[in-house]
Formats: sequence, C-alpha cells, structure tokens
Amino acid sequence: MSRIPCVPRFALMIWFGLCTAAHLQAGEPPIGFELDVQPILTANGCNAGACHGKQRGQNGFQLSLLGFDPEFDFNAIAKEGRGRRVFPADPERSLLLAKATASVPHGGGVRIDPGSADYQVLLQWIRQGTPRKIENEPALTRIELSHTTLALKPHAVQPLRITAHYSDGSQRDVTDRTSYQSNESAIVAVAPSGEVRAGPLPGEATIMARYMSLIATCEVAIPLEGDVPPAVYAELPRNNFIDNHVWTKLQSLNITPSQPVDDAKFMRRVYVDVIGRLPNAAEAQEFLKNEQTDKREQLVDALLERPEYADHWANKWVDLLRPNPYRVGIKAVLNYDHWIRDSFRKNKPYDQFVKELLTAQGSTFRNGAVTLYRDRRSPDEVTTLVSQLFLGIRLECAKCHHHPFEKWSQEDFYSLAAYFARVGRKGRGVSPPISGSEEIVLVGKSGSVSHPLTQEVLAPRPLFGESAVDDETADWREPLAEWVTSHDNTYFRQVMANRVWADMMGRGLVDPVDDLRATNPPSNGPLLEALADHFRDSGYDIKQLIRTIALSHTYALSSIPNQRNTADRRNFSRHYRTRLRAEVLLGAVDDITGVPTSFKAMPPGSRPNQIWTHRVGSLFLDTFGRPDPNKDPPCERLEESTVTQTLHLMNSPDLYAKVTSDASQMATLADAKLDVDKIIETLYLSIYARYPTAEERQVASKLFERQDVTKRQTIEDLTWAMMNTPEFFVKD
Repeated sequence: MSRIPCVPRFALMIWFGLCTAAHLQAGEPPIGFELDVQPILTANGCNAGACHGKQRGQNGFQLSLLGFDPEFDFNAIAKEGRGRRVFPADPERSLLLAKATASVPHGGGVRIDPGSADYQVLLQWIRQGTPRKIENEPALTRIELSHTTLALKPHAVQPLRITAHYSDGSQRDVTDRTSYQSNESAIVAVAPSGEVRAGPLPGEATIMARYMSLIATCEVAIPLEGDVPPAVYAELPRNNFIDNHVWTKLQSLNITPSQPVDDAKFMRRVYVDVIGRLPNAAEAQEFLKNEQTDKREQLVDALLERPEYADHWANKWVDLLRPNPYRVGIKAVLNYDHWIRDSFRKNKPYDQFVKELLTAQGSTFRNGAVTLYRDRRSPDEVTTLVSQLFLGIRLECAKCHHHPFEKWSQEDFYSLAAYFARVGRKGRGVSPPISGSEEIVLVGKSGSVSHPLTQEVLAPRPLFGESAVDDETADWREPLAEWVTSHDNTYFRQVMANRVWADMMGRGLVDPVDDLRATNPPSNGPLLEALADHFRDSGYDIKQLIRTIALSHTYALSSIPNQRNTADRRNFSRHYRTRLRAEVLLGAVDDITGVPTSFKAMPPGSRPNQIWTHRVGSLFLDTFGRPDPNKDPPCERLEESTVTQTLHLMNSPDLYAKVTSDASQMATLADAKLDVDKIIETLYLSIYARYPTAEERQVASKLFERQDVTKRQTIEDLTWAMMNTPEFFVKD
C-alpha cells in the first residue's frame, strides 16, 4: 500500500467539506455511524469476542464487544492513531476497507467483499467525512422477526426476515446484517442468511436473531411423524393445571406420555423429593397396605409436616448461600446456616425470606443473614449473587461489557449495584484463614457506584420497572427488596418455581435453572407462568408449590419410555431419572444399615443434610458430588454419575464396616427369629421401598441355602449387592 501524501490540515478540512457536500447534493443518502456503520461491523464479526471485541482488541485495534459503546468505536476508527484507519481524500485506500477486504494482510481474512452492499456503505461513510451522526438521526427501538414460532417437517427450510424499527416510525429490512444462532443445531440449524433448516430428527430449538444490541427469538418445533388421535390426549388424567399444560405441549409434538408408576415407586420418589430420605420398612409397608383412594395426597401432606423437610430443603439453599468459613469465620457461617434452616422450619414465605436477607443488618454473631454482606464486600459482588439467585438473571457479563445474549448493559449492572453502595461495616473485617472476629453490618450515610468507563456516579435503578430511591430513603436496599419481590416482577417467582420444579422433576423448565433469558426460553412457557402465578397466589408458600407438583399426574409418570417419547428430554412425557443427592444417598446407607455416620463438628446422630459447612470432611459426600468448599457460591453440584462413585459403593471400607457391624440392622435381622422370606421382604422394603417379585424371592432364597456361608453373611452380601444397583442410588 503506497504512502498517503502529506497534505496541510486546513486544506484537507476544506476539501472534505466540499467533497461531502458534493456527494450529498448528488443524491447520495447520508450515512451515520450508529445507524449504518456499526451494524455492518457487528454482522461481519469485527467486534466479536474472538476478534477486535476482545478485552485488549486485536493487533492494536480494539472495538467494544458487539458494539455496546458507539462513542468508543467511533473514536477508535475515525480518530485513534490520528485517523489513520480512514482516508476521506481517497476512501478506497482507507485501512478500514483494505483490512476488511484483505487487500492488505488481515488475520481475520476477508470479512467484506469489495462489490458488496456493506462495502459501498462503508465507502460512502468515509467519502462523506466519517460523520458521527446525521441530522435528525432516529434511534433503533426494537427488532421484529417474521416468525416467532415455527412447526416444520424434517428437512424443511424456512427463511426468516428481520425488520428493525426506529424512533421516527421508519423500518428497515436488516436480515442480511443480523447474526443468527440455534441452541440445538443438531435439531434445527440456521444459516448466516437467516434460513432455518430442520434436521431429520423430531425435537425443538430456539433461533436467536441479534441485530446490534437487540435480540429476538423464534421457537421451532419438529413434531414426531405420525398421527395421534386427539382422544388420546383428551382422556389423559388431569389432577391439576400442570397436567393441562404438559398434555397440550405433548400434543403439539405428537408425543405420548409414559404410563404412571405404581404406589411403591411413587412413595419412594416422594419421600426422596420432599424429605430427602427413604421410607423405612414399616413406613413402606403401611403405605402399600393402605387402600384409601386419597392415600397419595395424605402421604404428601404428612411428609410436608415432618421435621426432615426443613433440613432437606434448607440444605439445597445453603449450597447457594453459604460461604467458606475459613474466609468469613466459623461462627458467622454457623449462624447463617441456622438462620436458613430456621426459615424452612417456620415455612417462612419465600418473599419474606428474600427481603430479610437483602435488608439484613446487625451482628454476624446474632443475625446469621448478615453473613451475606460479610462475605460479599463490594456492591458488584452482591449484585451478581442477588440477580442470579433471586431473579435468574446472570449479570456477570455486564460488569465489563454489554451482555452478549441479553439486553443488559454496564449501566444496568452498576445502577443495580448502587442499591448496595451504602452498606457499611464495623469490626476487624475478614482475615483468612481465621476471620474469627465479630462484624456489624449497618446502613452508612454515604456511598456511591460509578460507571467504570465514564466514571459517572449512577443513581440506584432497577433493571426494569420502578423502585423509588431518594435522599430521604435511609436504607437503599429496602426499595430494592420491594422491587425484587414485587408481584409485578415475574423473574422473582419464575426462577423459584423453576428451581423447585427441577428438584422434583429432574430438569428445569428452563435449564440451567437460574438463567432466564429470551435466548434460553422455557420448554413450556405457559406452564412456567402458571406455576409462578400459583406460587405468588399461595403467598410464596414453598410447601404448597411442592404439594401441587407432587400431586400432578405428570409427577407420577414412569421413567420407562414408550415408542413415542424415547427421544424426549425436555417436555416431561416421562420422569427423568436422577442420581440421589449425596446427602440423601449417605443418609439412606445409614438408615438401611442402622449405623449412622459420625461427622466432626456435628452432634452425635446428625444426618448428612444437617452438616453446616462442606468443610466437614466426608469422602463419601465428596465422591458423590457435593460442592467444593473452595469455590465461590452459588455452587453447582456434580449431578452426573462417575466410575469413582461406582467403585466407592463396591469397595468402600466405611460401607463394608457399616454392613458388617455388630450394631447393624443386618446383624439384628440375623439374630431375630424370622424366616428367610420375611428377611428378604424386610430388605426389599428397606432398600427399594417395595415387595420383592416372585423371581427375586426365589433367587434370594437360594442364597440362604449355601452351606459354607452363615445366615448373617448372606444378609450382608444381599444388602451390599442391592445397594450397588441403580434401583437403589437412582431416583426413578
């Protein structure tokens, strides 16, 4: 590329002005940077995270990620390096065009063809003098997809068109300058042109269309081939509104549900889900012998009133909230754990639970809830936790740039963080690895949060809606708590309803459970809305939400697929099998053997789900996926099964010691004057919560006929073998 000749600045300015005027007089439309240029850069990936949109740019040229900061991008292109990237005196020789067309070496290759419409727009913009804005320039307000839902046959093709709407009422077809993405490309793919292509398999996918900072989605379904008579769905049981929504969705996909489970599997399932333990032999036998027609409803109601309910469900929440005691102090974490468990024992309404947590103040030695602010010590740290846990909105990305898959900007993030700007503290603070001192969390008289780029001090503002804060408001967190828990805030009730649904059903309507966004839509939107509204109308009563799910016909479906739901993984046409939670599984081993596990820093006889910190050692719990105590909450558990877990159940010395202990239930059964059939029945009721089949009785009875093995050894062998089957460690 030849050197640009040196021209006096004043001469260039006069020449640019004359040149621009000439082009506009000739009828060439004015080109604006935000209106016309930035969409081209975004559509061609120039400001993507893998290119110039990364944190430090690429080869000395940086743009804001996906064009979230137009002023920064304009300066980078038109002014940075004395404007070396654009040359209005000879636009075709501009570095911006030369790099994009790869006429000079460019690591990104050819991004724009020289004869394309994009090239001509950039050329005209440079020719016109690279204006920042044009006169009366409208603002982009929304984008609209030609289709928001599609039902396609296998291998069908359907083009999408995207229309951009502007503040002056004008519209543009921006299909060619929109980026597209499918969340299930194996089911439904989408071409760069916006052409949707169905694959050969039935299923569902969501197509995301992003034009600049705005996003629209289209939900695409490929129904299962073959006709199912409407009478099949009309005749399905409908215990409550859940079943109506599930059957409607299944009918739209030509999927039929599995058969319901028997009483034994329902009992075991609901025991595990509601109180986190298995029924013992006597409880199982009592339920199975009960001939009342409403015995399932009676069982659910009885379980919800049992003390084990609080520890089981509180254990789920301490996963999300508890900090590392070596960072914030043992006593603070212990008090925090007590506050959470006490809230579940009292069946505290969920909105009250969240309000008390968000507005907590006082001593870490007296009010466990304030430990949240002892651990999260800056407004931005609290914001990421609060938005994800209580709204299902992952704002972490917006700390540094505009969220790539959502509408949230840096200003949105730090305006929300400003609500926590006046959280004050008294005390010695944290001093890992001890942090044993008391700390007082209080409301300060001052404090502010600034935008990291502009340094503008931001006033507290919610992500949407209204939440008034003024100088008369002592604690800015109070209006925030009111906004978060407001009846108008659908995110609040939907994310909790989704969490409970996922715990009960094996998968969330939205997955991951705390990632509610337009580009990650629920598998059954009307059902999620109905569940959330039911939760709100019940006064945010978690027990009532659990009860409603447990008594639906959908909850009681078998996990065994049929010919028309084998491929279903998200519409709940059958129950999705999950491995028992680590604490539930260890508690089951303790109950079956009759030998409780002893935990350090816990009273004798404590159950695994009563442990107040994951720092309490347990090889079993670590093997089966409890959260790593060194990771920052909210923590995710390892739900998948591993070879290590299988080997642990087969070979663990601790489990061997429990099964063979003189104090075990195995020893008690051996010493009792029971016939073999009764022993076998007791083991099956204790381990599987059901009676053995005739074949199982026959096989087990033969084990007791061995001459070289004692009765007790046979009971121990049978117990260990049964505890190593999927029927034991899986919630079916």
